[in-house]
Amino acid sequence: MASISVLGIGSGMDLNGLLDQLKAAERQKLQPIVQQKQVNQAKISGYGKIESALSAFQDAVKKLNDPATFRGVQSSVAGSSVLAAASSSAPTGSYAVNVTSRAQSYSIATQGVADKAAQLGGGMVSFTFGNGETLDIEIDPTRSSLEQVRDAINRANGGVQASIVNDGSAEPHRLVFSSTTTGTDAGITSIDFTGDLAAAMPAMDTATEIQAQNASLTVNGIGITSQTNRVEGAIQGVTLDLQEVGASTVEVGRDSELTETAVKDFVKAYNNLQSTMADLTRFGGEGGVSGQLLGDPALRTIQQRLRNVMAGGVEDGAMRMLRDAGIELEIDGKLKLDESKLSELTANRMVDLQNFFAGANTAGGLSGALNTSIEQLLRDDGPLKNSKSGLEANNRRLDDRFFRMEESIDKSIERYRTQFAQLDSMVARMNSTSAYLMQQFDIMNAQLARK
Repeated sequence: MASISVLGIGSGMDLNGLLDQLKAAERQKLQPIVQQKQVNQAKISGYGKIESALSAFQDAVKKLNDPATFRGVQSSVAGSSVLAAASSSAPTGSYAVNVTSRAQSYSIATQGVADKAAQLGGGMVSFTFGNGETLDIEIDPTRSSLEQVRDAINRANGGVQASIVNDGSAEPHRLVFSSTTTGTDAGITSIDFTGDLAAAMPAMDTATEIQAQNASLTVNGIGITSQTNRVEGAIQGVTLDLQEVGASTVEVGRDSELTETAVKDFVKAYNNLQSTMADLTRFGGEGGVSGQLLGDPALRTIQQRLRNVMAGGVEDGAMRMLRDAGIELEIDGKLKLDESKLSELTANRMVDLQNFFAGANTAGGLSGALNTSIEQLLRDDGPLKNSKSGLEANNRRLDDRFFRMEESIDKSIERYRTQFAQLDSMVARMNSTSAYLMQQFDIMNAQLARK
């Protein structure tokens, strides 16, 4: 078979160009398939945008379906003796906190030695704590320097921290033992050495001893002690961090900002969803570009279900409709929030607001109804997933059709190529015969002329 690169050599015709034109014409048959796939892919992309916006709205809905959103509290402190952090379980109120002592850990140092690397001998070091527990650490005689004793104690991780300080004297190196936590339970009540270590270990310097101490405070006049400077439970739902001795006042109040932010996010997410759907269903008109999902039944289903829930409100409670919560459902389908009314509701009617959105359980209230509807829309057999799956299956069929048609076009082009090669060869033979005959006629004419 002749190659495309030599087509036309024999005939002098532009057979390569003609073959390219035929191939381009044949491939036009593929364009409807390509265009249909592009339309399908645009719709699939549109469904993805709807899913994303619907999921974001569901997140905002779930926030308003959580009773904790309406029970937020915030704390403030007048004074510098404590820091306070309130949880949702903290009751509102004012609390007088007077810190009389902060918790501290036990500490004591040994007398100094000249060489902190000198071996002291093997034995046992034993610690007894205020809660009655003990810690025993075996010291290897070949690893018994002041530094190595320190390291052995720290490796035990048993509630004692050892360190070496240098006081600058002739025998400067002191081993310091400290309890790792504050309070009398963790305080060290005795330190004992046995074996060769007992004779060589420097004596304890009682002048450096710091006794373990519990924190002591009063809350509204009630005395409280704590092993640590972080006190939980002295005020329900409030954690106090004791900073210094002194008096402070802790105020616990409602955190209306938490609720207001959740409602604002709800309105914003719903409006974003509406904007996304409006963009995908816009009518382009003459010369304009319509949305990918204009007239799409799945999108109409979503719009209708959400509109029904939003407009339906709730059946029970002092607040029944969105407008009771300061939210108006406008003609274009979007929500408009009256922030001043919302602030008044969070200040004076938080329970009613909670009942409207969250209801008595996760399925109750407006948020519960919305969440149920959104879950149905987003589930695997819902309208979005079904529509996407149908388009994806259609694209797979189009891919198969494209492949088969492309094979058919390639076969047609090869058939044209063969025919063109035959034509080229035939014309070349005809040209050769024509040239031969013309040559013979010229010879005959020349002979006749000589006669």
